[in-house]
Amino acid sequence: MADSKSHAFLLTGKKRPSQDDFEGDDIFLAKKSSHLSSDVPYSDDPLAALAATRHEFGEHGGVNMSIEASATFTVMEPETMGRMFSGELGPDRDFFIYSRHFNPTVLNLGRQMAALEGTEAAYCTASGMSAISSVLLQLCSNGGHVVAPRNLYGGTHALLSHFLPRTCNITTTFVEIGDIDMVKNAIIEGKTKVLYFESMSNPTLIVANIPELSRIAHKKGVVVVVDNTFAPVVLSPARLGADVVVHSISKFISGGADIIAGAVCGPANLVNSMMDLHQGTLMLLGPTMNAKVAFELSGRIPHLGLRMKEHCHRAMEFATRMKKLGLKVIYPGLEEHPQHELLKSMANKEYGFGALLCLDMEKEERANKLMHHLQNFTQFGFMAVSLGYYETLMSVSGSSTSSEMSAKEKELAGISPGLIRMSVGYIGNLEQKWSQFEKALSRMQDSIFTNKNSVSSILK
Repeated sequence: MADSKSHAFLLTGKKRPSQDDFEGDDIFLAKKSSHLSSDVPYSDDPLAALAATRHEFGEHGGVNMSIEASATFTVMEPETMGRMFSGELGPDRDFFIYSRHFNPTVLNLGRQMAALEGTEAAYCTASGMSAISSVLLQLCSNGGHVVAPRNLYGGTHALLSHFLPRTCNITTTFVEIGDIDMVKNAIIEGKTKVLYFESMSNPTLIVANIPELSRIAHKKGVVVVVDNTFAPVVLSPARLGADVVVHSISKFISGGADIIAGAVCGPANLVNSMMDLHQGTLMLLGPTMNAKVAFELSGRIPHLGLRMKEHCHRAMEFATRMKKLGLKVIYPGLEEHPQHELLKSMANKEYGFGALLCLDMEKEERANKLMHHLQNFTQFGFMAVSLGYYETLMSVSGSSTSSEMSAKEKELAGISPGLIRMSVGYIGNLEQKWSQFEKALSRMQDSIFTNKNSVSSILK
């Protein structure tokens, strides 16, 4: 089980017993902590832990840190470089070689992500998919085995279904993540290296039982990797038992739909192994984050909690009202959602039930017409993939973000042809946005039906 203590900066830490998969040469992840660090483990509130992390001042005392935009770094003495490459001197003592290895600005963002997720360490990458693929390739070697859910983001599903088997002979057994016995039976002791799942599934919003899944995986010596992109702040998988948490920072953490980035949060010895000069996936595959991107993101994380509260409040309100209209809505905050009580038991208090909802129009044609009216006539939101933007973003998952899956795979994952995934934004006031939604429904109904008895007739 992952340590629940939040650290003020990245630590190398000692290797944990029974975590042999994390083996790797130690390198320094810590940096000198000369100010504003804290040892208080705010384990119950990710935003409190974030506030307790070291604040990095600018070079001349600015309240914002400076951007270290150098690709390479100089040394004062020629002997120093050899000591750095041997691992004797490293970022813990402000010795840097090259920004593909370590960059001070990117390391600062990593400290923030580690605090947010309650892990020992974190390393930030160029994209969410690079974070996912790097972790899986570090934990699994040729002939390895992964257990994962049928309902996954399409890119991750393609990685596990096609790319890893073809290139690395790493295979995956896909399961119903809510069927604990099915998960347990899919794990092959001695061969299965990773149990991988999303905290909330993309796009069907199935909530994973993180404590129970972690328990059965650890009992069989399997590492638990959780994609928490859909639920930052709402859920803290490492505090619930997961070993590794991955993110597409491009989404809610960024919030601006203008940055592509990812993160790996987990035990320090795993992150160390991923940065190993000889066998580390982050080091050798090179999914390097630009320092300017890290600077941008470091300034957005402090207001993530405020944004998530409003995202989630709007999603809950819209889901409740859509349900009253007779629409088929999927949202974990609704009491009839199969995992509503589970989510309540796991969620961090006061941050809501997530900012995504699904509206099932059953047929793609109906879904497309509704989205057309919502964007082009009432300005409710935008037809676009991704999530976490201040505007509402909506797409038909089956023909977009899950298009990598076959028709049979989509059926098994519960993705209907007319399933609209909505990432609920917070721009404007709530009543204004709801009025726009109702007007789009009415316009759609007017264009299809002569008998306008009920908005719910749209689904007939």
